Amino acid sequence: MGWTLREVAERSGISSRFLSDLEAGKGNISVSRLADVARALDVPITSLMPSEEEQKPIVALVGLRGGGKSSIGKSLAKHLNVPFLELDHLIEKQANLSLAELFSLHGESYYKRLAYDILLKLLAPNKQMVIATGGSVVTDPETWQLLKRRTHTVWLKATPEDYWKRVLGQGDTRPMANRTSAMAELRSILTLRAPLYAEAAETIDTSSVRVAEAVRMISTTLRQKDEQVARKK
Repeated sequence: MGWTLREVAERSGISSRFLSDLEAGKGNISVSRLADVARALDVPITSLMPSEEEQKPIVALVGLRGGGKSSIGKSLAKHLNVPFLELDHLIEKQANLSLAELFSLHGESYYKRLAYDILLKLLAPNKQMVIATGGSVVTDPETWQLLKRRTHTVWLKATPEDYWKRVLGQGDTRPMANRTSAMAELRSILTLRAPLYAEAAETIDTSSVRVAEAVRMISTTLRQKDEQVARKK
């Protein structure tokens, strides 16, 4: 529905923090309070209790630009026979602006708000897909928590030199144009974000792994997760 947790909290009378735990499968909620949530959403209470068979693996690729999110994402989606979506492209389409224009006119906070809203709508139907996220998605706590709760997150990491080389190979020289400190800035951003990226469920070093091998590794992890669920049954 595109609502924030705060809006659902106001409609249901249940705190945002408790709703966040409930969404993550951690909340120990009573039937009556769950009914309050269902009424707030105007859905049957049974729709809030999907079985494990109904859960579909959604893969979210994170990391800096040049890590291989597009190439690996497309190949993985083809292998799994599911849609491949790039979050930044969806943001540009909704805003009817390029990312450069969006940041210039509205700033980073607007970008983050659009990213969160779009991801909420994408994840709501629980349909399997592969999503390539923007490099800064992990810096917004609410969005990053949403991805970690609802998707299989994969950090595609690489060396700063490989990030640099790949971006240049895509024909984009803007990040480095007339900036002698560009590499130092890249290293600094990577250092700051690495602890957040490392919270992903899986990490693949694309400086040492080719696209086909990365796809195999992610597919294997998804299959093992499915097998674990089956054994629990």
